[in-house]
Amino acid sequence: MLAAAALMSSGAAYAGNQKEEALADSVRLALERAIRDGRPPKPVFRDAAAQGRYRQWFDAMSARLKRRLPDDQVRTEFLESAWYEATRAGLDPGLVLGLIQVESAYRKYAVSIVGARGYMQVMPFWTRVIGDSNRRALFDMQTNLRYGCSILRMYIDMEGGNLYLALGRYNGSRGRPEYPNAVLAAWKNWEFKPAAATAIALN
Repeated sequence: MLAAAALMSSGAAYAGNQKEEALADSVRLALERAIRDGRPPKPVFRDAAAQGRYRQWFDAMSARLKRRLPDDQVRTEFLESAWYEATRAGLDPGLVLGLIQVESAYRKYAVSIVGARGYMQVMPFWTRVIGDSNRRALFDMQTNLRYGCSILRMYIDMEGGNLYLALGRYNGSRGRPEYPNAVLAAWKNWEFKPAAATAIALN
């Protein structure tokens, strides 16, 4: 209970507050295209080895996440979407899971004091800037993860690959250490090292 309480308080303390700022037209259009992509979040693999690594990752993360998301179907859909959206945005899925731990403590309907919503605590203004102005959609799991991963990817690119500064920008606290340090520490909870290829059993 104490650990859960600490996690909840961590989510409340660091909840997102992205700042609305002027975007280059090319950046805005790229984000709009990313958000509109309607493909279902189902993993597609280039070979059996990649499929095996994904299965290992999924099994490991599902076991770690079971206490926070006890429903098997919800947990499966969440991990499929998190892996898909993180990979699609060129992000480590463990980083995204760590950010969600800090931002919302895995609460789908979390709302911060500044109005950030959902798992990745996306600010509603983004639905106007790059979406269809449907703020309620930010409580949809895949929509929230897609916005959050796309926005974080944009910030990483804006900061020339500097993850520390990009995380600060995501939280609206660029240059301050508390939030980036919290996410980087949480990322360690979701690190994954696949077993040797010979240990992978495929159907």
